[in-house]
Amino acid sequence: MEIERAREDALVAGVAGAATVAIALLSSFTGVVSVATLPTLAPLAVYSLYLFSRKGGPYGAFDTARNWAVAAAATGAIVVLAAVAV
Repeated sequence: MEIERAREDALVAGVAGAATVAIALLSSFTGVVSVATLPTLAPLAVYSLYLFSRKGGPYGAFDTARNWAVAAAATGAIVVLAAVAV
């Protein structure tokens, strides 16, 4: 595995993991929101999609690690907003 690919994987994994941990902490310790287990794992589902979609190429202009990281963070924000709205 080349180092640039490893950096991209670490970026997306880090953002998805941080979003998942943030949701869990908001739900468990602060009591701000109440989120079930499955929605808490939604950012990790985005990371899984990223991993399994990167099997070869060619990739489109929007298929970058940065966009996948933004998608994972946005998924986490949507989960929190949906939990607050309920």
